[in-house]
Amino acid sequence: MSTQKKLRSSDWFGKQDKMSFVHRSWFRNQGYPDDYFMNRPVIGICNTWSELTPCNGHLRDIAEVVKRGVLEAGGVPFEFPVTSLGETVMRPTTMLFRNLTSMDVEETIRANPIDGVVLLTGCDKTTPSTIMGACSVDLPTIVIPGGAMLNGHFRGECIGSGTFNWMIKEKQGVENYTMQDILEVETGVARSQGHCMTMGTASTMACMSEALGLTLPGAAAIPAVDARKKLLAQLSGRRIVEMVKEDLKLSRILTRNAFENAIVINSAIGGSSNFIIHLLAIAGRIGVPLSLEDFDVTGSRVPLLVNLKPSGKFLMEDFYYSGGLPVVIREMQPYLNSDVITVNGKSLCDNCTISPCYNTDVIATLQAPLQSEAGMVVLKGNLCEQGAVIKPVAASAHLLKHRGRAVVFECIEDYIARIDDPDLDIDENCVIVLKGAGPVGYPGMPEVGNVDLPMKLLQKGVKDMVRISDGRMSGTAGGTVVLHVSPESAIGGVLALVHDGDMIELDVAARKLHLDITDEELAARKASWQPPAPMATRGYVKFYIDHVQQAHLGADLDILRNGSGAEVIRDLH
Repeated sequence: MSTQKKLRSSDWFGKQDKMSFVHRSWFRNQGYPDDYFMNRPVIGICNTWSELTPCNGHLRDIAEVVKRGVLEAGGVPFEFPVTSLGETVMRPTTMLFRNLTSMDVEETIRANPIDGVVLLTGCDKTTPSTIMGACSVDLPTIVIPGGAMLNGHFRGECIGSGTFNWMIKEKQGVENYTMQDILEVETGVARSQGHCMTMGTASTMACMSEALGLTLPGAAAIPAVDARKKLLAQLSGRRIVEMVKEDLKLSRILTRNAFENAIVINSAIGGSSNFIIHLLAIAGRIGVPLSLEDFDVTGSRVPLLVNLKPSGKFLMEDFYYSGGLPVVIREMQPYLNSDVITVNGKSLCDNCTISPCYNTDVIATLQAPLQSEAGMVVLKGNLCEQGAVIKPVAASAHLLKHRGRAVVFECIEDYIARIDDPDLDIDENCVIVLKGAGPVGYPGMPEVGNVDLPMKLLQKGVKDMVRISDGRMSGTAGGTVVLHVSPESAIGGVLALVHDGDMIELDVAARKLHLDITDEELAARKASWQPPAPMATRGYVKFYIDHVQQAHLGADLDILRNGSGAEVIRDLH
């Protein structure tokens, strides 16, 4: 300890002055002994537990295990709560509050005597929001993913929480599921602690954290209720103390090469399209240049190795038993930057040299991938001047090149009111266009891009149609869905100018999304366009609308780009 760099917490606890007396004395009411204040690393355990976030409902127990590890390594653990984001219940969308939680995390860490941070994450936005906040302070940080639920079951079939949600309309309207059938599914689809067990956004974020080097090896796929989750938590508690001693900050781990690795791995696992918007925001906080085009250049031609719903057959529990993310990293080494450091001090590839695969039906090999090219494709064209994205592995092959007549819905309420009208002029060759779902327009950019098809077409056996919006899509969903159209309709993007009957051309191979009207007509429509009334006039939502950036920049707040470090603005010392 004599050679250790001065601890940040010593500015609170380590002096013999009035303010250190104040800080120590108030902590004494918890019964802490003298040695808690004697140059021991103080570890903040950032807990996103909440009873309103069922996916994170087990994290209080995990926090206690982390504390054991911290104490064993000579640190002092202090758990603190932050705003939790329950994807399944929060309205209008948790994405509206991702940036708010990141601010909560950032300011809590900076304002308190913390030397290193453990992020307890799980449900979709709790992972990127806490990482974003931690990046802005740049202390030694380790992530512990909460883990997926066990596989869901219904009448002998494995089903995925989240993925089944998008089938309910079809199941009831086409396959004649009764309410009793739905209730039976309801009680068996989410049958244990943990987040969605498909390769949805929560699982994608866990894999992103591991691919970035922010977790101990193998952390991403351990089921929430597996005893090895607690083992990982205890070892992570030990490791964060060592990271403080080594001054292994986030900025040393989150390099440009690490972000490129995460893009490659996300393509190989068939990860959520939400990965793009969250990784862009994280890069913006840590100060690493990353653009929307990087996701196409780096990841769109990467082979798909992981056979998980919604694009495949299996679930996260199967992924873990097959070897988990270390198998994918080992297989993908020819595509990866090998010189990146991870939280355990070793490189990403060195951590995975001995990572056997136990089921090649779940995790394919590089020599025999599930698809030769996967990953996100970035589209450009007059309909999305700053870009849009599509996930080809979740789309229908016959629709990847398509020209169709636009059927336009001005907002999600308009869609809900009219989509099942038997008189709606729509067929399977049309293109469903949804406006008003972007960061400003909704506000918060909800997961509504994969809107259900009209009931009359579902009953005809139609399974998919091209759908275009400035919103997002749940990672548990699929379909030929163009997302994140930027600039969005609410600020006058060309999406706002699409009319019923316009022809739209999608060509994924050519990276093209085009509204087929003349330049003169487009200019005339722009000239007559009027912006919608703002969705809020006060509070956080007003603040969000005024400062949120567009999707191609990660939908972070403009005032939060880059970090401001660990220094407190004004210090009484």
